[in-house]
Amino acid sequence: MFTLDRYGLDQHWLTEFEKLSPGSVLARVVRVDRGEFDAATADGIVRVAGTHTCAGDWVALHPHSGHTFVLAEILPRRTAIERASAGSTSEIQVLGANVDTVVVTVASDTALDLGRVERYITLAWGSGALPVVAITKSDRGSVAEEQVLAAAPGVAVCRTSALSGGGIDALTMHLRGTVALIGPSGSGKSTLGNALLGGTAFAIGDTREADGKGRHTTVHRELVPIPDTKLILLDTPGLRSVGVQGSEDAVASAFSDIEELAALCRFGDCAHRSEPGCVVLAAVHAGELTERRLGNYRKLLRENAWATSRHDARARNEKLREYKQISKSLRRKYAVDRKLR
Repeated sequence: MFTLDRYGLDQHWLTEFEKLSPGSVLARVVRVDRGEFDAATADGIVRVAGTHTCAGDWVALHPHSGHTFVLAEILPRRTAIERASAGSTSEIQVLGANVDTVVVTVASDTALDLGRVERYITLAWGSGALPVVAITKSDRGSVAEEQVLAAAPGVAVCRTSALSGGGIDALTMHLRGTVALIGPSGSGKSTLGNALLGGTAFAIGDTREADGKGRHTTVHRELVPIPDTKLILLDTPGLRSVGVQGSEDAVASAFSDIEELAALCRFGDCAHRSEPGCVVLAAVHAGELTERRLGNYRKLLRENAWATSRHDARARNEKLREYKQISKSLRRKYAVDRKLR
């Protein structure tokens, strides 16, 4: 028997759905294509025409002709993994909605990029979900778990091998609800996802021998329930760039070790560059904190502030355009009124 419970239905979503007008059908978006999406309903998977949805969204559908549906409304998202655009625009891309756990995949058979790990963890904290790090392909490489732990304070780090099954059970213990896998191409997301599912639901491919980078075998985001659990898995395409967009709180969570040190600085507005009594710089000089990590902390704070300012500027410009359109419409109305007098 098909049930929405397998896709994470709980009292919260039932309450939100009850606020809507009667006659609609509750569903969860499981896969999005151009202009259409698949949604899980109490009667099974249906194909729906509609845009602006994301895998993981809970939606209300209106029955259409025959057995088809149209999108009526997207329920307010509880969490969202949002990536800022890498270009000069202020567009935000939603990678997954209503996610409870974000698993950041770090491949053990490629060069460890701690800055990228910190960036992904910041993205995860900013979503409102709980981040977890999975070191994949542990049987094929030697990424030091201690280095990853230092770059992810307060985050569970698990070594896994999809080939042998090692570490999969330990990783599963840290997962809850809807679980999103994020990471660069070739980091083993889909292979790990298949190991969690106990099958081959996601397409996988080899990495290029020349540079160790993966081929984009995952080209869309898709929700799949994990058998014999209450977990739902969301696989995502590999990300070549990750722009942070959220709040300073996300950066503070990802760099909680620096934040704790900063609270002890002599000056409340310490920039941790050359100020006297700076506990953060003292930790760097003592070898307790790396200059690299401090530099990335500053970089992500600047990037987040810039992305937020671009978003705010865009909102102001849209408001200004709306005001101009209203003013133009009013001027036309007054001109017509004058002619009729």
